[in-house]
Amino acid sequence: MNKVALVGRLTRDPEIRYTPDSQLAITRFTLAVDRVYKREGQQTADFLPIVVFGKVAENVHKYVGKGRLVSVSGRLQSRTWDDQEGKRHYSYEVVADEVGFLDRAPDSRSQADPRGIGVETEDFYPIEEEDDLPF
Repeated sequence: MNKVALVGRLTRDPEIRYTPDSQLAITRFTLAVDRVYKREGQQTADFLPIVVFGKVAENVHKYVGKGRLVSVSGRLQSRTWDDQEGKRHYSYEVVADEVGFLDRAPDSRSQADPRGIGVETEDFYPIEEEDDLPF
């Protein structure tokens, strides 16, 4: 089983690109995830590359920025390649299926859905008091 679940903060704003053929959105960002404290009492973090595809990728790019707290669930993917000198390189990244927005954007007029879907709230209005309802 290959499942990854993380909570951390973005180290910079996400970058979005689109595939040339199908115009599929691909968003990449780095997530800083706190580790258990060291013996000296210093906290350390892992910096993990995350890639997201499709509508979730578009929403992450639109609603999330540097420093925002998010949850990520997906799978770990490895890549291997040889450079021009014949040296083998390895790389790992998390391919996210879901990205949850765990805090609010500063000065945001929209509310983020925890599944990575933005919900505009500017057209919402308060509901009437129960005494004023016709039933």
